[in-house]
Amino acid sequence: MTATAVASTAPVRFDLVVPEVFPALLKVHEVVSDLDLDKKLHHLVHLRASQINGCAFCVKMHTREARQDGETSDRLDRLIVWAHVSDFSEAEKAALAWTEALTVLNPQTDYASLRGRLRASFTDKQIGALTATIGMINLWNRLQVSAH
Repeated sequence: MTATAVASTAPVRFDLVVPEVFPALLKVHEVVSDLDLDKKLHHLVHLRASQINGCAFCVKMHTREARQDGETSDRLDRLIVWAHVSDFSEAEKAALAWTEALTVLNPQTDYASLRGRLRASFTDKQIGALTATIGMINLWNRLQVSAH
């Protein structure tokens, strides 16, 4: 491959070409992290979305962070099959279903029933925090994956 071809296909360095974006995203991330959402759930949501999005960097980072905050390897190992195991609470399963629905957008998804399931365990503020968390991790995943 020629140098021109390599340059034309090289990943865009967002941190260099639009440096003002990253501090703004980090600020949003800080605000979302300070909302009323359980830290372990936050990690599970980040990790599950990252798995779906195929972001190896984020999967590694969020797995490490989850373990540092006391999450077990058994639960992390079975996160990919969360709906079929008893390792996760109903609240966690509702949050993971919401994560998957907002990560893989499907016009057939019944968001109303998913919100009803969430409301059995979370306040509207917590659902808002969860939704913002999912949105942010999907954004971060997409930025990272664009450099693959």
